[in-house]
Amino acid sequence: MVNLAVTIVDTSSARKTRYSRRVEMAEIEKNDFNLNISRYISTAVGEAEIDLAATHGELVEIEKTIAVAKQKHNNFLKELGLNPLP
Repeated sequence: MVNLAVTIVDTSSARKTRYSRRVEMAEIEKNDFNLNISRYISTAVGEAEIDLAATHGELVEIEKTIAVAKQKHNNFLKELGLNPLP
């Protein structure tokens, strides 16, 4: 319980907006004195942005690696007299 109290005080002092926010009494009154945190702070965590160009480049490189590995595998299959992968 002590650690939680310290965390709350530290958070409030540091103004970490994910956990705390100062609000005026007028805003609390406007919310019918409801102190539910979701009324004052969004608890949603944003998703990381994806760099589509970089992701595309990575996928192209992976496809190249797969093609090389598949060709090597098919060469082994051919040596063994087995059907190659399509």
